[in-house]
Amino acid sequence: MAVPIAVLDCDLLLYGRGHRTLDRFKLEDVTDEYLVSTYGFPRQFICYLVDLLGATLSRPTQRSRAISPETQILAALGFYTSGSFQTRMGDAIGISQASMSRCVANVTEALVERASQFIHFPEDEATVQTLKDDFYGLAGMPGVLGVVDCTHVAIKAPNAEDLSYVNRKGLHSLNCLMVCDSRGVLLSAETHWPGSLPDCAVLEQAALTSQFETELHKDGWLLGDSSFLLRTWLMTPLHIPETPAEYRYNMAHSATHNVIERTFRTIRSRFRCLDGSKGTLQYSPEKSSHIILACCVLHNISLEHGLDVWSSPATGHMEQPEEEYEQMESVDSEACRVRQELLLTHFS
Repeated sequence: MAVPIAVLDCDLLLYGRGHRTLDRFKLEDVTDEYLVSTYGFPRQFICYLVDLLGATLSRPTQRSRAISPETQILAALGFYTSGSFQTRMGDAIGISQASMSRCVANVTEALVERASQFIHFPEDEATVQTLKDDFYGLAGMPGVLGVVDCTHVAIKAPNAEDLSYVNRKGLHSLNCLMVCDSRGVLLSAETHWPGSLPDCAVLEQAALTSQFETELHKDGWLLGDSSFLLRTWLMTPLHIPETPAEYRYNMAHSATHNVIERTFRTIRSRFRCLDGSKGTLQYSPEKSSHIILACCVLHNISLEHGLDVWSSPATGHMEQPEEEYEQMESVDSEACRVRQELLLTHFS
């Protein structure tokens, strides 16, 4: 007697019925309002990402059935903007939670591969001058090429319980060094530094320092707060201002530097996986670093597309205050001379 052999769909066994419908979700079938509320971005932006990343996300796979680039991107955006792998998100596009996780990994790596395309300092003189003019228009601070600061993003304890990731609050985190322009566009983002490193130590070891000391613009500077040491290319506030010129300098410095704090808040507001409301990033430090960098890339692309997150109301959990730091005093006489000349020339 012949025994009938059932031909089983492996994906159905592994992932359930949702995986069979993974390509039934179509962007044209839903409204922009739905896309923004569920995935954080409108249709035009998502279509741009499909064009940008589609070839990479369509690379040959050893899996029995590949998930479309469109579906992978929606899954990743859903995680970045909600911080959750909840089944509801997967059900919306017809994939399992395990598939959601793989999609986030694939899209994250595709975005990280393109980080230098979207996060970089301008190179041509006209754009550099525009950068300075825009900063000058904020509070009258001349020669500014960017504002720099660090922010911590909480991560789970590494498997090895590496104490280098424990910050001064006793939490595991990555200390991320970023520079932005007057609009909040990121010009540099180093997201891999262990949370135990103070801001000044991060900058000391960062590629940004090497870049400015060996390559970039000698006729301008970054602005950093008092957690950094004064350098010829990094202007910090005066610890104890005494003269009217020094007070004016500090006020202009503070008003201009505030752009980076605002940028940090809005990145966390848009990409809720970073804001701590859903808990820490449940990945290794390396993978967490890549997720943060991927969100930075998306932040810049969104500004390119006119999606100004500063105009979006912030809701829910907000960023916790950053760690306290010691006031740093510079021993660089040339840097002190540059700052004093700036004071005399523009603030006296």
